[in-house]
Amino acid sequence: MLLIAGLLVPAHGRAAELLMFEERGCPWCLRWKQEVGVAYPRTPEGQRAPLRSIEMPAAAPQGVTLALPVRISPTFVLIDDEGREVGRIVGYPGPDFFWGLFSDMISRLSRKQAGQAPNG
Repeated sequence: MLLIAGLLVPAHGRAAELLMFEERGCPWCLRWKQEVGVAYPRTPEGQRAPLRSIEMPAAAPQGVTLALPVRISPTFVLIDDEGREVGRIVGYPGPDFFWGLFSDMISRLSRKQAGQAPNG
């Protein structure tokens, strides 16, 4: 692994991603984009796990392994550098809850990449 700007980046070039499964016309998706999405790419979390939007209904992108199917819009799925699900947020509970839940998922990703147990 290479250390770049304080972030762990896998040597094979694939990085973690935040997948946002959304439906056209979804009011909660639009609200997330207005309240969180505009700033997300500029945050440390957004740089660590860039956002990829996926319009529903759609299967997981090739090379991504989800723990469960996605049925609700929006659903945010954090995937690791190997394309495996680390965690998810179903729905949009508002910016404070989103950032709290997402910070927990990012910390699990950090522990996993550091070789520690996800819950420890």
